[in-house]
Amino acid sequence: MLDERAKLLLKALVERYIADGQPVGSRTLSRASGLELSPATIRNVMSDLEELGLIASPHTSAGRIPTARGYRLFVDTMLTVQQASLVTPALAAEQPQKVIANAAQLLSNMSQFVGVVMAPRSSSVFKHLEFVKLSERRVLVIIVSPQGDVQNRVIFTDADFSSNQLLEASNFLNAHYAGLDIEQVRERIKQEVEQLRGEVAHLMQAAVNISAEAMSPGPQDQVIISGERNLLSVSDFSSDMGNLRRAFDLFEQKTQLLHLLDFSSKAEGVRIYIGGESQVVPFEELSVVSAPYEVDGQVVGTLGVIGPTRMPYDKMIQIVDITSKLVSNALSHHR
Repeated sequence: MLDERAKLLLKALVERYIADGQPVGSRTLSRASGLELSPATIRNVMSDLEELGLIASPHTSAGRIPTARGYRLFVDTMLTVQQASLVTPALAAEQPQKVIANAAQLLSNMSQFVGVVMAPRSSSVFKHLEFVKLSERRVLVIIVSPQGDVQNRVIFTDADFSSNQLLEASNFLNAHYAGLDIEQVRERIKQEVEQLRGEVAHLMQAAVNISAEAMSPGPQDQVIISGERNLLSVSDFSSDMGNLRRAFDLFEQKTQLLHLLDFSSKAEGVRIYIGGESQVVPFEELSVVSAPYEVDGQVVGTLGVIGPTRMPYDKMIQIVDITSKLVSNALSHHR
């Protein structure tokens, strides 16, 4: 473990590097740390920190910069977050899509990095389901959600069902399963399939499968991103087009982002993922500060800020924490 002196020097080095973006030399560190130490002593401690993989020496400079491991230790044990002094605009209680889009923009504007929000998981509960015969073996499934949203899907069936059979299947599903989650319906139909007339049971199975599909949006709909262009003005990226291209690829492949945010939603409070330390953050130069948000006390999604590992973590924690509370409040009051 690090002694107190090494911790203080690492803390000073990380804070100085976050502020300036320049490798930190022993003389700068001596002034920044406020410790009465000789340059030789500081060089020795820095050498120890480098051996531990907490700082590194870029080949172009005599100074040192923090590694992902160094940032992680700093964030976990040395970071002090002051009481919020941020001025944040309110988020109005509007349609969920509007709240989410506004939140992504708010995160981006306040952080000057990239704001990202996972849209609330939509309910897969149906209020009413209806089958309409279109032609031989083509059936229109109409699914109405408790909120009144209507989804239409066409399914192709193995058998040619009569209008009466379709009505019977609709009535059965509505009488026994309305108000249940589609996944629960799917399980129960599997168990009860023997008790139902064979062909109609298969129709119901197909309808339930298509309903589950209809109610689960793809990654494009689930992740809202704002402020990608902010990375163009971050020196850590603008000096290396390869890094920038990889960051933009990540935003294009929303599935990976969705995986990250889904992972974060299982955690409580603000979480910080520092590039390269795990499979969660795809590469070394990016960090993510995220927090889940709730509707009526239930976690329904996650939001966060994506930026360079050299970000002011204390400020980002405040921004993400406040925004998650604003979103929770706006969505809970939109009823």
